[in-house]
Amino acid sequence: MIARVPASSANLGPGFDTLAVALNLYVEVSVEPARSFSITSEGFGAGRFDGPDHLAAVVARETLGHSNFKLHVNSEIPLSRGLGSSAALAVAAAAAAGAHDPLAIGTEVDGHAENAAASLLGGLVAASVHERDGIVARSLALDEAWRFVVVIPDQELATAEARRVLPASVPLRDAVHNLNAMGLLIAGMADHRDFVPWAMEDHLHQPYRMGLLPFAAELLDFLRAAGAAGSCWSGAGSTILALVLDEFATHVRDQALDYLEVHRIPGTALVLEADRVGLVTS
Repeated sequence: MIARVPASSANLGPGFDTLAVALNLYVEVSVEPARSFSITSEGFGAGRFDGPDHLAAVVARETLGHSNFKLHVNSEIPLSRGLGSSAALAVAAAAAAGAHDPLAIGTEVDGHAENAAASLLGGLVAASVHERDGIVARSLALDEAWRFVVVIPDQELATAEARRVLPASVPLRDAVHNLNAMGLLIAGMADHRDFVPWAMEDHLHQPYRMGLLPFAAELLDFLRAAGAAGSCWSGAGSTILALVLDEFATHVRDQALDYLEVHRIPGTALVLEADRVGLVTS
């Protein structure tokens, strides 16, 4: 079987470990019966991890209960850049191996549910793992007018490293700010006319992670000045995401490319659309 799922951008400003949107970069995994295990890969990560410990191989093996399969991975999703590469790969591998609940597997791999839910369902999602009800994921309205400019540095930033700098507790005022902002952000994502610029401001994780990317704070401001409605870290970074209306997307992307060149930051910038389909199998 072949399974394809989109990348995702999580957190979306104040939506820490809750909100994610699927983006039109994809990972495709095929699993075929074979006499013994073999793996090939192309795209991002090609050849770096090919072997029985490859995440897709581990997921497929645990799903099938054996190693008699041929595995191929083709990924357009940069690794360790805050674009949900691990969750997407786990969901795709689980689906390609015939798992009955790819979302559960992707959530277990990622440690939280929103990336895997966006890759599975497509579009904008809210997701959580509840102590009584387990994984809960819901699709949210997303205005067709929105585009997403992603500024992707070559610098990798592992989620585990980014989580180590987070505090064990935060001030009440910061928690209240994020609750207020997330409610307004959900409204603005559903209808761009209702968007409030400060609704993408985060007080729970971005301030503590800024030291990991010295250019991040300036780049966030730069993207808004260039025409983005809002900007934030994508997941745990290193990608920075700008929420942009379609008419301004190309200009913001071009300005971001100029920023990278002027500041000698290796990387690229892309205009992406929301993937509204999620998992596709054949």
